[in-house]
Amino acid sequence: MGKIWTTLMRTAVVVLGCLAGMHIGVELTGLADASVWGAIAGTLVALAAITLEIFVKRASAKKIIGGILGMVVAFFISNIAIATFLPSGWKGTHLVPLIYALMAYLGLMIGVRKGAEFSLTTLRRFGKMAPQGEVPKLLDTSVIIDGRIADVCETGFLEGPFIIPQFVLRELQHIADSSDALKRNRGRRGLDVLNRIQKQNDVEVRISDQDFPNSKEVDTKLVELAKWMNGKIVTNDYNLNKVAELQGITVLNLNQLTNALKPVTLPGETIHVQIIKEGKEPGQGVAYLDDGTMVVVEEGKKLMGGELDVVVTSVLQTTAGRMIFARQRDEDLIPLEPPAKAGKAHG
Repeated sequence: MGKIWTTLMRTAVVVLGCLAGMHIGVELTGLADASVWGAIAGTLVALAAITLEIFVKRASAKKIIGGILGMVVAFFISNIAIATFLPSGWKGTHLVPLIYALMAYLGLMIGVRKGAEFSLTTLRRFGKMAPQGEVPKLLDTSVIIDGRIADVCETGFLEGPFIIPQFVLRELQHIADSSDALKRNRGRRGLDVLNRIQKQNDVEVRISDQDFPNSKEVDTKLVELAKWMNGKIVTNDYNLNKVAELQGITVLNLNQLTNALKPVTLPGETIHVQIIKEGKEPGQGVAYLDDGTMVVVEEGKKLMGGELDVVVTSVLQTTAGRMIFARQRDEDLIPLEPPAKAGKAHG
């Protein structure tokens, strides 16, 4: 019903513009033939008004204000330029309204573009309120869903402000509304994590409206926003990490932080583990430390389910994390075959 009403109203505006143009054309010129050109002009003006109405309806308030300011500035520049540089013989020609029209168009387009880019962050960056040494931290979707960022914020090791772009919020909302149960739970978890971060008293969280319509991917928008704000990206996405680094963006990767904080284990040290499953190679057993580090124990399969002290033989650092290879202590080795009892050697 709303679309039908809008269509009727716009049609009425076009008809009224046409009729008004007919009468105005005759009144201004006194010629009956001028009604045709007046009708055409009135119709074009009505269509221009409808186009402006559609633009204003779809545009954000920042774009509208930017466009108006751009046109005002363009008008003053045009006025000064015409008065200063245009020869007096040309000032009564059609060149003057053409200059005003072109400058108004340029002012409108530039004002709309710059108005869309404007945010409080820009004002704070150039204003006296801008905190010295402030480096924004932009959170991506993966690190929000992961959830560990909330724990890191609570420790105070990362200082804000933390920036949550609107396009990241939209992606989280889209995931939370997914028909797939796993994706839906992940999205809702991400929203809960954001709510938890915002409730922390010592953490400043800002929502950024800045968008980059020419970029379709969220990761690309995030990199562009980090460049524009001169900020850092907080993520645990390997691909985003590499793309951002290639473009000169500093990346804070939580997975790298986790690996860096794991206790250093050197060959020859003894650790206490519980073997919970068999390994890929024959006879191997697999255990895990409290921080999730995998420990592969030689000949540990036969001790599955038991706890024991093992000696570290080597440590391997992989892209997935740290792996520890170990063996039983010499004094704890279990012989594969029990020794023959004395007295039975001779039968």
